[in-house]
Amino acid sequence: MELQSPHQSPVQLPVQLPRYGTAALADVAPSLLAGMGVPGMTNRLGLPAARRVCLLLVDGLGWELLRAHPEDAPFLSGLASGREPITSGFPSTTAAGLAAVGTGVPPGEHGVVGYSFAVGDELLNALSWGRHGVGHLVDLRSQLVPEEVQPLPTMFDAAAAAGVAVRAVSPSPYRDSGLTRAVLRGADFGGVHALGDLVSGILTALRGHDRIFCYAYHGDVDLLGHMYGPGSDPWRYQLGFVDRLAALVARSLPESSALVVTADHGMVGVTEGDHVDYDSLPDLRAGVRMLGGEPRVRYVYAEPDATGDVVDAWRGILGDRALVLRRDEAIEAGWFGPKVADQVRDRIGDVVVAALGNLVVTRSKVEPRLSRMVGQHGSLTPSEQLIPLLPYTT
Repeated sequence: MELQSPHQSPVQLPVQLPRYGTAALADVAPSLLAGMGVPGMTNRLGLPAARRVCLLLVDGLGWELLRAHPEDAPFLSGLASGREPITSGFPSTTAAGLAAVGTGVPPGEHGVVGYSFAVGDELLNALSWGRHGVGHLVDLRSQLVPEEVQPLPTMFDAAAAAGVAVRAVSPSPYRDSGLTRAVLRGADFGGVHALGDLVSGILTALRGHDRIFCYAYHGDVDLLGHMYGPGSDPWRYQLGFVDRLAALVARSLPESSALVVTADHGMVGVTEGDHVDYDSLPDLRAGVRMLGGEPRVRYVYAEPDATGDVVDAWRGILGDRALVLRRDEAIEAGWFGPKVADQVRDRIGDVVVAALGNLVVTRSKVEPRLSRMVGQHGSLTPSEQLIPLLPYTT
């Protein structure tokens, strides 16, 4: 796969492409369900078979971060010893990652192609399922019906059809969210509020069924990484809490059970000097109809006949600090998977910008909170792409 357009200088900074079909987040649920005997599933990752399975997704727990802090996470680090990481997918961001888990296919097929992206004339924020960049929530669930934006059957649908009980243990506010409806539907939703009822919810689900697939989610490692930076003291303390949570679940598992810990992406730390502010640079805005994505990966939707000029402007300003590709170049390079569905293609920007190093393309006026975050993710660096896949069985 080519990493840049023939018209862009060769890339010197580290790049990690997703390994779809062999070692990617989209391969995790099918591999687990194959071990549970669900028809049509393939265990590409060689995960252990079990009758009761909990997939615990720790938002933002990148492989490189975990390996850099073994003293804060002795249990998870012990599971990681001797194992290799898998890759997130592109973009390496929560909405796309959860969709990969929920559907078992890459972004080019499930169509949740990032944090924010165009669906028709709307710029959808996939986490809030609202209109992006307007400063207040405009709920788009009735206009952009989640089950229509992402119409593929979920892994939970497939498991339930095979007679497997399915349970999602996740923060209570997400129960009826657009993203839950789009990519996690089909599971019995168990809302939780803190670490204690997350553990209780997982163990109650596993103990209550002879054959069950339980998906559990924890988001505070990512939250503190955004606020204080990955590897900061608050982040490390939270990692320690998650490590104890995973260890507690593992030693309390019923027989014939598996706990598998993974993540949706890693994270990089940024400073003020890493910022390029779109809202302050007229040359970046020239010819741009709409800007989606997030600071580490941008979708640039160009005015008619302006794509070439937009590509030239963005390459000229960002230089070798980013990969700046036309939509078709990014698709051909396999960033979104081996297939991109027709209805998904237009959701991807006319120009796709993947930041390298610690660069962020911020929007100080339109995205002030997002722009201030000192931990960011979304792109193709190893720090963002590489994630753990850690099985523990009884």
